[in-house]
Amino acid sequence: MKSEIQLTFENCKRENRPALLTYTVASDPNKKKSLEIINSIAKHADIIELGFPHSTPVGDGGQIQTSSNRAIKNGFKMRDAFQIVKNFKKLNRTKPIILMGYYNMVYQYGENKFLINCKKVGVSGIICVDLPWPENRVFAKKCRKKSINFIQLVAPTTTTKRIKKIIRDSHDMVYYISMLSTTGGKLKVSSKKILKNYNKIKKINPKKNYVIGFGITNKTIKSLKSADGLVVGSLLCKTITNSLKMRQNPVTKLDKVVYNLKKKIL
Repeated sequence: MKSEIQLTFENCKRENRPALLTYTVASDPNKKKSLEIINSIAKHADIIELGFPHSTPVGDGGQIQTSSNRAIKNGFKMRDAFQIVKNFKKLNRTKPIILMGYYNMVYQYGENKFLINCKKVGVSGIICVDLPWPENRVFAKKCRKKSINFIQLVAPTTTTKRIKKIIRDSHDMVYYISMLSTTGGKLKVSSKKILKNYNKIKKINPKKNYVIGFGITNKTIKSLKSADGLVVGSLLCKTITNSLKMRQNPVTKLDKVVYNLKKKIL
């Protein structure tokens, strides 16, 4: 049986466009609004990524760190992420939702307990940014047993030999980090160079789905639309922050931002 993630990519390819993946942090600006945000942007986004906040998110830039800090100040607990996913899936039964965060939080929570709850509430996939291949192989197998995608990461510095092994062990989706930077940094390389590297990776196994993340904004997204999928996160976290500063509703603002992003890749 095909996963929700695989079916989504197949549908996007039939429409001759990339999948749009959005990232926001669970419980930012609070648990209620966080759910409202993902319910709203799910009208435009193909796959929802929901981050579980960490006090020292080393791979994240300032915008996502700010979102994480707000969620933590609001008393975020891992059970809140599961509750948000559970309520989201009530209204969006076939929309894939990926939990993304740091493995040490999964480890502290308990791997088996974490995966049982993921399965129970309808999580489609998991990204652990600090659990690289091959250290993630055991956990990835546990995910597969629960019919949950474990999403592998590859970077511009990953050797071809290593990439081949990572892709061999990957599930339905591979995440290509576009540049050596934290999230939200300005693209330090051209879209042309990113796509050149991306296409080299895709040629290894064209049957897999490969998404590009890091540095994607409303200015750069159109130039990368030949990819299978594009991830936008920091822009959305920044929109939440700006909305709160201006005492505006972040749900309305984000809906408009994601709608405009989608228009650029159609």
